[in-house]
Amino acid sequence: MIMGFGRLYTAMVTPFKSSGAVDYDQAGELALYLLENGSDGLIVSGTTGESPCLRTEEKVMLFKAIKEKVGDRGHIIAGTGCNDTWKTMELTKMAEEAGVDACMLVVPYYNRPPQKQLYNHFKRVSECTKLPIMLYNVPGRTGQNMEPETVAKLAKIKNIVAVKEASGSLDQIIAIRRMTNDRFMIFSGDDALTLPILSVGGRGVVSVASHLVGNEMKSMIEAYLKGDTEKALRINERIYPIFKGLFITSNPIPVKTALNLLGHEVGGMRMPLELAQGAILKQIEKMLLNYGLMTRA
Repeated sequence: MIMGFGRLYTAMVTPFKSSGAVDYDQAGELALYLLENGSDGLIVSGTTGESPCLRTEEKVMLFKAIKEKVGDRGHIIAGTGCNDTWKTMELTKMAEEAGVDACMLVVPYYNRPPQKQLYNHFKRVSECTKLPIMLYNVPGRTGQNMEPETVAKLAKIKNIVAVKEASGSLDQIIAIRRMTNDRFMIFSGDDALTLPILSVGGRGVVSVASHLVGNEMKSMIEAYLKGDTEKALRINERIYPIFKGLFITSNPIPVKTALNLLGHEVGGMRMPLELAQGAILKQIEKMLLNYGLMTRA
């Protein structure tokens, strides 16, 4: 591993109790399950973890509870980014005190800072922590793309060591790879692009599908790295319907619905989101049945 980083990270959902409170005990159990089923580590309080609807104190308690539960069995990356530089710095410091292994910082959303201000934002946060930092570029949610030149400039900062790239652009990922050295790691932010991104110098994936098919995804990555591209392609083709099925509506609605159907008891969602119903629910059930994860709806 490079600085403790593996290849497969799950962007973990946040379990809730029926009251709507965070279920820290179930979060710990889910974390262990994921680490025992393919994941090298977990992203805690990312988009899939409903971070916009979690209070600061809930996030910090999640970081502590999960890290205490898993110990050294997996790499815990705390989602500490938001669209306010000072709040990002504050939460990052709290995450470091909570004992996490790294942090993930999303491109500031809604206020859409220009590239120079993006650089200044991440640089300022990097100066407040000793934690390794994974940048997170997801223009479909933030409204702003972080250009390869900005990523490359940030990659020169010692503790900025990786980027989760969810732009959907292989051209952009190739450009980042060309502009950075081997120390800097590129992770796919899209399950369906994991294999293509590995082929152009990516390190791995921050995955949603690994909640359901983590061992298969790990096998696919390992097969590719060993040069068995035919095996990797076969696995990719087999699990591709899971990749697509988990994004038939806004993430994390499908994955959280699927986990509940499979007995993981992760609870409901915080408004404005809710678990799948009607036709969407039936599509998720069909996906699980077709793959053999469920025996009956």
